[in-house]
Amino acid sequence: MTLDILYIRAGGNGWGPIDQLAALTARLLEGNLVTLQDQGEVSIARKLLGQLPRHRSDRRALLVLASNPAHLAYAARLRHWLPGYRTTAAWVIDSFWSDRISRMARGRGHFDHIFITDRDLQDEWASATETKIHWAPWGTDTLVIDELPAERPVDLLRIGRQPAAWDDDRRTAEAAAAVGLTFEGRPAMDPDPAVNQQNVRSALLRSKFVLAFSNLASPADYTHPTRDYVTGRWTDALGAGVIVAGVAPRAADRTLGPASTIEIDPSDLSHGIAQIREAVVRWSPSIPAQTHARARATLDWRWRIHEIALALDLAPSTQFQNELALLDAGGTIR
Repeated sequence: MTLDILYIRAGGNGWGPIDQLAALTARLLEGNLVTLQDQGEVSIARKLLGQLPRHRSDRRALLVLASNPAHLAYAARLRHWLPGYRTTAAWVIDSFWSDRISRMARGRGHFDHIFITDRDLQDEWASATETKIHWAPWGTDTLVIDELPAERPVDLLRIGRQPAAWDDDRRTAEAAAAVGLTFEGRPAMDPDPAVNQQNVRSALLRSKFVLAFSNLASPADYTHPTRDYVTGRWTDALGAGVIVAGVAPRAADRTLGPASTIEIDPSDLSHGIAQIREAVVRWSPSIPAQTHARARATLDWRWRIHEIALALDLAPSTQFQNELALLDAGGTIR
């Protein structure tokens, strides 16, 4: 069966992990990947097309990888509309924006399965879409790491948005140095999202702990004001064997598992640094390997992609089966 994958990429920084997820999904499922850049508003013609009855075909399947729920409307493209699909699925990353679900996905039968990253919203999504809802949370590519380093010289790494008390890397470095800790500021930004991802991964592999605070502890105009959620900052860190320090989202225990995070003070730098120092004293060189192994067993994107393949009635390729076996065996792709 032929698989088409339509990836709608949101604007702005931070979507590098999902760019790589789209490419990984296409490779593992041997799909035809089409990437569209979100233009901010779907055309009237496309909106009208999404209201028409669905066309079906016996030999085609469609997966829509949507950065947010409004992007599901982009599936109304003539290229994907005709001659239609036997089975369709959508995977929505920022599914917490449930008030933005496209009309095309609301009870019109265009999607047979919808996968969302927020488990607690499954009932709400099912009610709004009248579609079978599955949980496919954020993950990471653990097989991209060939080998964990023997040394972790950085005690604390900063990645991404931080609360005001932690936002000045110079002040954080001085506070860390005052108690004997090594701090590294945010990795260098590059216009190429793939290079950014490599910079982040390299920094993580040097570090014992990484700072990450939930969007409720560290809000911004582009984050949800009342719902907190796990993102790639947590999963990529754990995949690299790094423990996350900060304020974890409520879903962290269920999604990330035990011993993945430590809570520190988001508003008092001195107190938070003291908490980090205590954690560094307790840190053991065996922790990265243990953390990485748990990530392989529970967080790797391949487990989510496998569930989607089953929903679409796609037989896993030999390469896909081999990589799933590597996750179980602790091997790496050569």
